[in-house]
Amino acid sequence: MGQYLPIFAMLVLAILFAAVSILVSKILAPRRPSASKSSPYECGIVPGRDVPERFPVKFFLVAMIFIVFDIEVIFLFPFATVFRSLGGYGIAAIVIFSAAVFESFVYLISNGALDWGPIKQLRQSGITSPARTASSTIRLVGLEGRDLPSSAPVSEEAA
Repeated sequence: MGQYLPIFAMLVLAILFAAVSILVSKILAPRRPSASKSSPYECGIVPGRDVPERFPVKFFLVAMIFIVFDIEVIFLFPFATVFRSLGGYGIAAIVIFSAAVFESFVYLISNGALDWGPIKQLRQSGITSPARTASSTIRLVGLEGRDLPSSAPVSEEAA
């Protein structure tokens, strides 16, 4: 029990220091509240609009992808230091682990976890379909009175 006494003493000193610091700052700090002191500090930028209520789910998916790959890197560093002594079993284990992580990454990519902005909106709205080709979607504008090369596609709208 005596071996834990220094740890317990440091814990008591840390708690005592924190309590005394908070108490002294409450007693000695001047109280002059103002609107600028009460507003949230965001790197000197005055907030122009209210903060949205919720974060989009995409934010959390990207954060989870980051954490998964962080964990993979944490497991790969010790493996890289001792891979010669592990033999075939160690290599097989790390290949299975890497395949599982890569499979989850492919699954997230295929479900559009990293699609942002207009591209994702186009995919959801069904505008992009296999039936649409360049000759059926590109409208040639301003071709009246010009000679067209024979290879240029002419759509019905341009004529």
